[in-house]
Amino acid sequence: MIEVSAALLRGAVFLAGEPLECLVTLRNPLPPDATSASSEMLAWASAQIHCQFHASESRVALPPSEDSRHDVQAENETVFVPNRGERGHCILSTPPKILFCDLRLDPGESKTYSYCETLPVDGPPSFRGQAVKYVYKLTIGCQRVNSPIKLLRVPFRVLVLHGLKDYQCPQDEAVAPSNPFLEEEEGGAKKDSRLADLATELLMAATSRRSLHLYNISNSRGKVGTFCIFKAVYKIGEDIVGTFNFSEGDIPCLQYLVSLQTEERIQEAFQHRRGQPVSYSTHARHQESCLHTSRTSFSLPIPLSSAPGFSTNIVSLKWRLHFEFVTSREASQRQAPPEGPPLEEASRWSGVEQMDVDTFSWDLPIKVLPTNPLLASSVSQVPGANSLTI
Repeated sequence: MIEVSAALLRGAVFLAGEPLECLVTLRNPLPPDATSASSEMLAWASAQIHCQFHASESRVALPPSEDSRHDVQAENETVFVPNRGERGHCILSTPPKILFCDLRLDPGESKTYSYCETLPVDGPPSFRGQAVKYVYKLTIGCQRVNSPIKLLRVPFRVLVLHGLKDYQCPQDEAVAPSNPFLEEEEGGAKKDSRLADLATELLMAATSRRSLHLYNISNSRGKVGTFCIFKAVYKIGEDIVGTFNFSEGDIPCLQYLVSLQTEERIQEAFQHRRGQPVSYSTHARHQESCLHTSRTSFSLPIPLSSAPGFSTNIVSLKWRLHFEFVTSREASQRQAPPEGPPLEEASRWSGVEQMDVDTFSWDLPIKVLPTNPLLASSVSQVPGANSLTI
């Protein structure tokens, strides 16, 4: 018996283009004083990253799959298929890398191997929607002689920042002074490190620009108020702050609701039926009664576990703020309660029990970008480690 464990070195969230590093440890759990006949042998072990695509059959019409391979692993099968037994389609995979061949472990002995692979930049981000799912996994396959292959899968999350792969490193890096007392970095590692730093800089530059956006809120009866928001581009984990000004409106607003939503739309070529509705998911909401309120505000957090906006040949994801307003048909409802008489002649004022109202809604598109993967890893529910016994 051999215990196999795999752990990602830097959390379970990565940007596309970053290197993923994983330590694979194999251990013979028997005590060291066991007989020599208790040594364990493994023929080989290999690792590979793949992205699995799942689609709802009732919403997505996919072409017939050409993959006719069986999901059952043959007894003497030696072909490493990382997505064997998985539902859906493998749409992206990296070349497999062999970790070792003919490994022998004595009782109590353990061996650790390092796996490193750069995540492809042309894949989709991790996403779990109502119609489709994109799931990334690192699969490690191990096999004894004349035994079926055992697969150990470590799920992780990928964020995609579009346009990052088109960046060209500055030319002055080639003539930068070097330290002769430090080991020289490989070109790939240096580029990957620079890529992660660049992504953080680009996200900060894109989401730190502030400009006042004012919108007039009105219906068929007149103006209700104005809405103010300070920017339209955010990154995951930020708070969306907006303010309302109802003091200049002609129509009293009794109540409003603001919802932070994503719009999941299947591309027309893959729709199960023409004109099928778009799927909406609500991530945060704020509701407030605002009769006799001149100014008010709201703050909606963008969850760190959510996916940024993206588009593939099958599905597109967009973010929006969805507003719902309840207004009165009588302008007199805007009047404040009358001032009461002196305390010795106190009286009570109460609002009306019924009133005629109108309701209407409004959608404001916003753009949501990825965030620093280290920040997303701090709250990720993906463990980034797994183990099995062979």
